[in-house]
Amino acid sequence: MPTLPFMQVDAFTTQALGGNPCAILFETDDLPAETMLAIARENNLSETSFVRRSSVADFGARYFTPAEEIPLAGHPTIATLWALVERGDIKLAGARTRVSLELKAGIVPVDIFAENGRVTQIVMTQIKPRFLMLHNAEEVAPLFGISTDDILPDAPVQTVSTGTPQLMVPVRGLDALRRLSLDLPAYTAYRNKSDFFSPHLFCLEGVTPAGQTFARHFGVPPDTMEDPFTGSATGGMAAYLWYHGLIESPAFIAEQGHWMGRPGQGYVTVTGPRQDIETVQVGGQAVTVIRGEMNVP
Repeated sequence: MPTLPFMQVDAFTTQALGGNPCAILFETDDLPAETMLAIARENNLSETSFVRRSSVADFGARYFTPAEEIPLAGHPTIATLWALVERGDIKLAGARTRVSLELKAGIVPVDIFAENGRVTQIVMTQIKPRFLMLHNAEEVAPLFGISTDDILPDAPVQTVSTGTPQLMVPVRGLDALRRLSLDLPAYTAYRNKSDFFSPHLFCLEGVTPAGQTFARHFGVPPDTMEDPFTGSATGGMAAYLWYHGLIESPAFIAEQGHWMGRPGQGYVTVTGPRQDIETVQVGGQAVTVIRGEMNVP
């Protein structure tokens, strides 16, 4: 049975078993999509990354959840670039090394920052944000077991995409986030008729002194029910907050996953004026937890 090189990397953390785990397989150019999906189901993580050659970028990758392929995601990008450096596929060029990554959503620039030959942070530049459908808070809030009183006043519930469309639901504070309880049948019915991939619920306070935001992000089976740290949605959240005037600074630290026992931290920067955002950058660190080979049919 053939094998492929394999790694598992925790992204948006400096500690093993923190942040969000991602499986990365290499030399996958000849794998059909149905095999990639089966491997993602086998790994049973939020996403699995399949690294391949690219004719238009330095590297290519395809990202699969256990349910489907997605066009762009944050933590697989951080994890994949970290793994490529560890394997020696990327040679660091001093304090900053820029790499281009071809994803289904397009070509994404990624900057790798290093000191004394060691990676200190990996920063992805996401696709220019698009502000999509506005949602009725009275219809959305019960899907997550909260009321409209828990939604942040004068803040719309809206789909935002920096590569993958996410439902942005701003809430008043940590107490509302703690009380979230997904009504799976009602939520699934709503998602099936809507324009987003998954929901990102967040507040304007961290759970540590370093954080300016804290978030929870949900999926539906066979995907994981809750994501420890969601890089693409963090980018969409940052664009949303800047666009709607809900933050004073375009640069901040986002937190997620602490209540799951997998604390994660991302460094976020929005570039451009509020009403014409150019891009969002989301960065973090990573830790390798597994190296080996995977049998494939």
